[in-house]
Amino acid sequence: IDKVSSQKRVVGCLLGSLSKGVLDVSNSFAVPFDEDEKDPDVYFLDHDYLETMYSMFKKVNAREKIVGWYHTGPKLHPNDIKINEIFKNYCSDSVLVIIDAKPKDLGLPTDAYISVDEVHDDGTPTTRTFDHVRSEIGAEEAEEVGVEHLLRDIKDTTVGSLSQHLTTLVTALKSLFSKLDDISVYLGQVTDGTLPVNHPIIYQLQDVFNLLPNLSLVSETELSDEL
Repeated sequence: IDKVSSQKRVVGCLLGSLSKGVLDVSNSFAVPFDEDEKDPDVYFLDHDYLETMYSMFKKVNAREKIVGWYHTGPKLHPNDIKINEIFKNYCSDSVLVIIDAKPKDLGLPTDAYISVDEVHDDGTPTTRTFDHVRSEIGAEEAEEVGVEHLLRDIKDTTVGSLSQHLTTLVTALKSLFSKLDDISVYLGQVTDGTLPVNHPIIYQLQDVFNLLPNLSLVSETELSDEL
């Protein structure tokens, strides 16, 4: 993906299942795709290849259905709505997942979207747009066991446990700083009136702040013991 995405983005199909309102994407395959970078209306998606591959995957696991599609972005493209409409022929609630093949920031290299109707205040006809949805990357129990054994085999024995612990702390702090920076930018835009107030988000931020410890009540001795 990395070599191809340096020139053009890769497009593929997502397979999985929906249970109790939670979409589980468990498999995928790439689909031949090409587009004109100057004209977003000119693109090619191989439907025959998609249907042939899906029929073969279905023979292996009939429970895996087409649930959406993915591309290597790294951002939304103007013709994504039209491509999403094609995948809605196979899945009415098609999900788009954008995968960043070269992530520069910490965190998940994926973003998930669903298409929704955007209602305009001026009375003009509604238009289709993408709405971001929460997503996470997990693993089945069997996969976790396999990854655990793999990590044991590739563990760098030349690096001490203290160095590994500090590296993990630095990585976690960088990730925390990135998330706090996103929160600061969002709250600044809300304060400036650029974005409307979203009460569920504000409530979640308040819950996060309520969980923060009161460091003013922690003595230096207790803090040094914890470190």
